[in-house]
Amino acid sequence: MSVNRILTGITTTGTPHLGNYVGAIRPAIEASRNSNSESFYFLADLHALIKCHEPELIRQSAREIAATWLALGLDTDKATFYRQSDIPEITELSWVLTCMAAKGLMNRAHAYKAAVAKNVEEGEDPDFGITMGLYSYPVLMAADILMFNANTVPVGKDQIQHVEMARDIAARFNHHFAEVFVLPEAQVDDNVAVLQGLDGRKMSKSYNNTIPLFLPEKQLKKHINKIKTNLLEPGDPKDPDDSTVFQVWQAFASEEKSVYMREQFAQGIAWGEAKKQLFELVNDEIGEARERYNTLLADPDTIEDVLQNGAKKAREISAPMLEKVRSAIGIGRL
Repeated sequence: MSVNRILTGITTTGTPHLGNYVGAIRPAIEASRNSNSESFYFLADLHALIKCHEPELIRQSAREIAATWLALGLDTDKATFYRQSDIPEITELSWVLTCMAAKGLMNRAHAYKAAVAKNVEEGEDPDFGITMGLYSYPVLMAADILMFNANTVPVGKDQIQHVEMARDIAARFNHHFAEVFVLPEAQVDDNVAVLQGLDGRKMSKSYNNTIPLFLPEKQLKKHINKIKTNLLEPGDPKDPDDSTVFQVWQAFASEEKSVYMREQFAQGIAWGEAKKQLFELVNDEIGEARERYNTLLADPDTIEDVLQNGAKKAREISAPMLEKVRSAIGIGRL
């Protein structure tokens, strides 16, 4: 039976929140336990430079994200867990792929088009403030994926385009030089929740509406109490399908508990009581991991050792892969 190779990158900007946990981290850790798959998870610190130019924030985010994955039980003996910048082959491959990537393809990238549209709307030059990092971001992402010949790349719907671009670039390389790269497939799991944030919009650092994953209990309770609700009184039936409180509940609850809370909404549960029960549910799931997380954060050397071991494993694949690429394009030793 062929082994499915899965790859996921986590950009090192900001602190992991409940939306990251439910939408990406929890399903990825579950997938890594599948004996028919090889999992590659990496800290995308080079990607972070596109948005963040504060070195200490990138360092802190890398520590927090690595500690989060380890605290939640990622088995680094089975999965390969590494920091992108520790794999120099990725940046070299990125340049090779840049020479294969059509400018017209890059012009169609959603992030670039959105930045141009915003500039035009504000009366600026279309390319005002746009760096080559933002523009060529899909090529670096293609290098991340193709370096390890990942078959499957779990992404949100907004990232499908980047995997399709990686396929296009890989196919062009294979056509011009040699069949070196597997063509990756985007995997969108419609069963994975996209959590709403405190204001009812998608939970996102850009909206400043997140609930950080490992807040101390008191702060977690305070954040959950800030979730926006309507003005319905206790005793008034409430619509669970229009409620952030219920949506977060459903992401953490068993089917049975979701049915129970749906009944409570129909019976007019008070918002304060619903939020209290939500806090207890979330806290029960993440409480033990929070303790491990705090222990790891206080011991960055342990995190660094794990990442260095992961880099060593990753480079056992990336170094020979880059040799294949170099051989195919005609550079290297005579």
